[in-house]
Amino acid sequence: MAYTAQKLIQNAYYLSGVVSKGLQYLTTAQDADGLDLLNSILDIKGADYRLIPYFSSKDITAVPGQEKYFIEKLVEAENFVFYINSVRYAMKYTPRNQYFATPRAENIKSLPYSWHLERTKGGSNLYIYFLPSSDYPMTIWGKFGFSEVALTTDLSTTYDLFYIEYLKYSLASCICSEYSVEFQPQPAQRLKVFEQQLTDISPTDFTMNKISSFTKGVDFNYGIANLGTGWWP
Repeated sequence: MAYTAQKLIQNAYYLSGVVSKGLQYLTTAQDADGLDLLNSILDIKGADYRLIPYFSSKDITAVPGQEKYFIEKLVEAENFVFYINSVRYAMKYTPRNQYFATPRAENIKSLPYSWHLERTKGGSNLYIYFLPSSDYPMTIWGKFGFSEVALTTDLSTTYDLFYIEYLKYSLASCICSEYSVEFQPQPAQRLKVFEQQLTDISPTDFTMNKISSFTKGVDFNYGIANLGTGWWP
C-alpha cells in the first residue's frame, strides 16, 4: 500500500497535537508547511549521515588524466575500487593533510591507488591519484543524501516502514517547534529511541589494516602501480 508524503505529514500533525485527529483537517497551508519541514529534515540527514541507514554504490568511469570527480548527493564514502577486465582492485583512502600537503610527483598517469573525498554543495568531490591512465570502470560505496519529495510521493518505494515512522516522529517534533507547542514526553522519548536504533543499523566499518614496521612485505606504491600494472599478490 502506498504511503504518500501527504499521509506522513497528516499523521505528524496528529502526533504533534497541533491538529486533533478526527476533529480537524489539515489546511492547504499546513500541508505546504509540513512538506517544507519534511524536505528540510531529509536534507539535514546529509549533515548527520549516521541517521541515513542505507549504503549504496555509484559506478563511475575514469577519465584519463582527470583527478577530480563530482559525485551528486554523496555524503560519506567507505570503499572505492576500480576494475581491469574482470579483476577488482581496492584503492587506499588518504586523509586531507596527507593527500593535499605532502610531497608527490604530479601529472603522473598510471593506475590510481589512493583517493580522498571532500564534501561540497550538492554532494562530494572525489580525488584520485595517480591520474588514471585509462577509462577504468570504478565503483564507490557510501551513503547518499535523500531527494526532495512532493505531497504525492510514495515514500514506501524509497524508505522502509520503520524509517517512515521515524520521519513521522521527527516531523512532529519540528511542527511543535514551529507552532511553539511542547512536544509531549512520550513521543519525544520514542524519537530518541529511533535515533539510537538508526545509528546501529548500518554503522561505518572501522576495521583497521595494520602494516608492521618489521614485515618483509612492502606497501602498495607508485612503483608497483607502474611496474605491476595492477597485479598485486
